[in-house]
Amino acid sequence: MFKRSVSRAQSESLVTRRPGRRTLQYLLMFIGWVLVVDAVVGERGLSAMIQARKQYGALHESLADARRENARLREETRRLREDPATIEEFARRELGLIRPDEKVFIVRNAPASDPR
Repeated sequence: MFKRSVSRAQSESLVTRRPGRRTLQYLLMFIGWVLVVDAVVGERGLSAMIQARKQYGALHESLADARRENARLREETRRLREDPATIEEFARRELGLIRPDEKVFIVRNAPASDPR
């Protein structure tokens, strides 16, 4: 209730009596900045989290590609076991086999044809 008036000289003497308070403020501000910088750039900071998410996305895409390739190979294996036309096509293309009633012509010095 009572208002105490403090003269300017007294207020300056109060400030000069507590030099540790300003140092403490600076120290707390410095610690705060260190914590903020660590949160952004540190080992478990924001930039590390962003990098980890990018890596997760790339690995997820790689896994999806591997699964698609697996499904394609499973289908090809099934066709090679069950479909005679696929077996014949594979034998002709990969093994160079022909039917007994076919004739093979070997052309020498011919330019290589594009297999497309």
